[in-house]
Amino acid sequence: MSKIIFVFGGARSGKSRYALELAKKYRKKTVFIATATALDDEMKERIRLHKVSRPKGWGLIEEPVNLSDTVLGLKPIYDAAIIDCVGLWVSNLLMANVKDGDIEKRIKELGANIRKAKTDIVIIVSNEVGEGIVPGDPLSRRFRDLVGLANQIIAAKADEVIMMKAGIPVKIKPFDRLRVLC
Repeated sequence: MSKIIFVFGGARSGKSRYALELAKKYRKKTVFIATATALDDEMKERIRLHKVSRPKGWGLIEEPVNLSDTVLGLKPIYDAAIIDCVGLWVSNLLMANVKDGDIEKRIKELGANIRKAKTDIVIIVSNEVGEGIVPGDPLSRRFRDLVGLANQIIAAKADEVIMMKAGIPVKIKPFDRLRVLC
């Protein structure tokens, strides 16, 4: 049974960088599961920069759609897996015209399957979508709602939840009762 660490935050909050540092600290054999697709030159450059920021010995699985199956199919040779990022995965499903009910089903499957991964640790990266304004168009609201649902499901399953704020990790789970009482 895998330990689950969920790292989420806003755009440019440092969530991916932090997830990479966590994986480097915890284990040696790591696989990076990338959900991004290079649809334009700017995204190609972002993906290139992400690739060069990772250690050369890490495995790579590029999977924009079938994330739950990919997690279940991980080889036990890996000690850790990073999934980056849930928001892009949901976006890919929306752009593939997958219906909301089917996306919700896939989100629940991922939530159920992350514990079954054959790695010691799974680090999941996602976008924070609940602190901004209500989006002005239906597609953006669907995206926000579905990523928000995914974040809730993954956070509930996670052993640790870390929110990134301006590059600073803020641990929100497990809850430290002593710190709140002081």
